[in-house]
Order: sequence, then C-alpha cells, then structure tokens
Amino acid sequence: VDLGQRILIVGCDPKADSTRLILNSKAQDTVLHLAAQEGSVEDLELQDVLKVGYKGIKCVESGGPEPGVGCAGRGVITSINFLEENGAYDDVDYVSYDVLGDVVCGGFAMPIREGKAQEIYIVMSGEMMALYAANNIAKGILKYAHSGGVRLGGLICNERQTDRELDLAEALASRLNSKLIHFVPRDNIVQHAELRKMSVIQYAPDSKQAGEYRALAEKIHANSGQGTIP
Repeated sequence: VDLGQRILIVGCDPKADSTRLILNSKAQDTVLHLAAQEGSVEDLELQDVLKVGYKGIKCVESGGPEPGVGCAGRGVITSINFLEENGAYDDVDYVSYDVLGDVVCGGFAMPIREGKAQEIYIVMSGEMMALYAANNIAKGILKYAHSGGVRLGGLICNERQTDRELDLAEALASRLNSKLIHFVPRDNIVQHAELRKMSVIQYAPDSKQAGEYRALAEKIHANSGQGTIP
C-alpha cells in the first residue's frame, strides 16, 4: 500500500485469520459461513463478503467447513469463483492468496492449479518441518508450472532462531532454483501488535520490524515477473 498499490487479501485458511489484523477486529465472516446463512453462494453480494481495512486494503476470507466435516479446499474454490464472477479483481494491482502451507490437498492448491496465482512466495523457517513443507509446496508448483504458468517467486524466512537458520534458508532456496527474498528477524513487537488487533506497520510504523516488512514488500514488488520453476 505504501508503494501506491491497491491490494486484495484472500484468506484461504479455514481458521479465517488472514485478515483480522488489517480489519482490527475478530475474524471476519467467511464466504462459506455467509453462504450457509443465506442458502447458497449465489444469494450473496460482493459487499457481504468484502471488507475494507487499514489504508484501503480489501479483505475476504474463504472459510471452511465445521471441524471434521467436508473439504476445506472447497471453500477456496467456491470463494475464488464467486470473487471472479462479481468483479472483485477489477480494480486491484495485487491479489494476495494466503494459503495454508502444510496441507497439500488439491483444494488448497486451487490458486496454483487453476492459473489464478502467478507467483508463489513460500513463508518458511529453519525448522525441519517448515523446510519439508516448503519443499512439498515447490513440488506442487512444479506440477502445474508448465500448464498454468505459475512460478516460485522465492522464499521468505520467518526467523524462529534455530541454528544456522539463514544458511539453511539460502541453501533450500538454491536447491529449489530460487532465492531467499527476505529474512524476517524475530521480534516480540509482532505479538504486541497482534494483542491490539493491529499489524506491526499500523501499531508501530517507525519500528525496526515495520521497516523489515516494508523492505519485504519492496522486494516482492521489484521481483514481479522474475519467478522460476523449481
């Protein structure tokens, strides 16, 4: 937003917590929840599901079924189709799909599969399961790269303060024919902001951590169109 870009965030996680800090609220009502209330997705209007938050950022949560019932990936498919049909993408520069990273079911891969996503940025850390999940996501990108045109934009390391974390992140990026876009240091100000239902940039705009997130945004903006096939 600080770069003059218009942003839409589409939360693709059943927890529906991708947008709450932008909206300074509890989790917003999801497309699936509202569709269940109204009877079907066709009964919804765009303004029912799209909320505008901090600095004009547009927010949507796809949602998911009750725990233990149904397929959460279907919520992603339903939501993206609804947003497309109702013109949600007409006046934005970036659409950010916040997708669950440690589940590689077909529904969650829908933004990759259907050619909706152009570049994937994998947020990972130096922990073994995070590295494993990042590698699995890269396999998914490879599967659809030739048919859908999706590319791996790069890795973003969210520091967990494990041993030689930066070295591990750079090594994995290299193995995946990609690059480490940014190493985000750990800072408790993130939790302080979260308790107040704010992003760090809103809560402490002059903090060092806010500067890290701005640097990350600038790198992603500059990296547009330079993604690779892992």
